[in-house]
Amino acid sequence: MIKVNRLRRTFGPIIAVDDISFEAQTGEVLGFLGPNGAGKSTTMKMLACFLAPDSGTASINGFDIVKQPVDVRKNIGYLAENAPLYNEMTVAGFLNFVCDARQINGQARTKALDRIVPMCAIEGVYHQTIDTLSKGFRRRTSLAGALIHDPKVLILDEPTDGLDPNQKYEVRQLINKMAKDKCIIISTHILEEVQAVCNRTIIIDQGRIRVDSSPAKLKEEYKCELDEVFRKITKKSA
Repeated sequence: MIKVNRLRRTFGPIIAVDDISFEAQTGEVLGFLGPNGAGKSTTMKMLACFLAPDSGTASINGFDIVKQPVDVRKNIGYLAENAPLYNEMTVAGFLNFVCDARQINGQARTKALDRIVPMCAIEGVYHQTIDTLSKGFRRRTSLAGALIHDPKVLILDEPTDGLDPNQKYEVRQLINKMAKDKCIIISTHILEEVQAVCNRTIIIDQGRIRVDSSPAKLKEEYKCELDEVFRKITKKSA
């Protein structure tokens, strides 16, 4: 589903992503971990075709992010770390706008909205304007926009940012339900979240992949909890 081959991106003298390669398949929930500035969001932006790589490439469902960006965007749901919303729109207006952009019309639109609104638990704010929403409901609305076309590949950058403990639990349950038939990459620094939903973990630091394993294997290998594993690995590369 996702193949990354020697992806590299710089910003002036700063090497944000340094020649990384990995693959992810359907049924995997891949936790993409790293300290601030490690290259997580830059990698996800390249996979979602929001940033072009300096070198290397990646493919999603067989479509190349450099040569076929429109096809890639059709095949993914991307939740950015600071996903843009339009404050003057209602939640309903925003989701219909996303449907317009994705050419989801007629009965297909009705089915998509009927599925996604309860899935993301936004029925109670459906007719409110976005500027009146709490941070948690804004995040849920963004998530609904990323999922409305039922993509097979999800790229989620800090999906539970701003949510209260109950909302975090609901989103994690949702991810677990979707995991069977989707390929999901989650960027997060909440290690509790990795243990709750991820069956694979990549730790990136200074733009390079340091570890590619499972949370359980990492805990077994290092004989400690995941937060301590994370500190040991990222301190080694410092």
